[in-house]
Amino acid sequence: MLDDIFNYFPNRIKELIIRKANINDLEEIRIRTNRQIFLKTGQEEVKIEYIVSQQDVLEILQKICDNSIYSYQTQICNGYITLKGGHRVGITGNVVIENGKVINISYIYSLNFRIAKQILGCSRKIWKYIINEKDKTIFNTIIVSPPGRGKTTILRDLVRNISNGINEMSFKGITVGVVDERDEIAAMYKGCPQNDVGIRTDIISNVPKHIGMKMLIRSMSPKVIVADEIGTKEDVEAINYAVCSRSKRNIYSTWGKHRGYYF
Repeated sequence: MLDDIFNYFPNRIKELIIRKANINDLEEIRIRTNRQIFLKTGQEEVKIEYIVSQQDVLEILQKICDNSIYSYQTQICNGYITLKGGHRVGITGNVVIENGKVINISYIYSLNFRIAKQILGCSRKIWKYIINEKDKTIFNTIIVSPPGRGKTTILRDLVRNISNGINEMSFKGITVGVVDERDEIAAMYKGCPQNDVGIRTDIISNVPKHIGMKMLIRSMSPKVIVADEIGTKEDVEAINYAVCSRSKRNIYSTWGKHRGYYF
């Protein structure tokens, strides 16, 4: 529900957004200190002629953090906060680094509200490339496409179907372990997934993928492991570990312009 989003804004800003935006198509709300508000709706950009003050940004952030910014410090250091409903708020500002690690983002400059939208059934066309109908198992799979083409949306729907089962393929649901490093697949909010990722899915979030994969294998014995945006050497090493472990079938996504399935 978009009410989950609008309630974080002061009434003066909320009314402007509702008046200007096509609510059904709204994808992003970008708030920047001393700048206008920008809305992304599909392929269009809408500018709201309201100059955002630093007080506006602080007021919005306080509401996002339930009036306790300190308790959200870890998420702020990661550059985003996951909201009820699966929506996410990206955060930029003055980054404070200590011993090579981000310990705070002070003087918040901008907030980017990304509207969560599940598209149930969007992975249907690629089931045949993922599921081995002969022996009812999952192929080791990597989904490749440029940024913004829907990899995570498709990955999420694949998880849901593999976990629940697919009657028309006589495929029974199996246990899936999801490493949701940036809360983009399941969108955990206070311990509850905000997206439908199936009834046999275990989720570990806010942890580097190479650590999360090993944790899931050791603790939950998944039949399938799923992770988004594979890219580091440590991720590759963890995949090799997973392939050689009890979890034999895995699905990952990454971005690029390489050969693979493009969406």
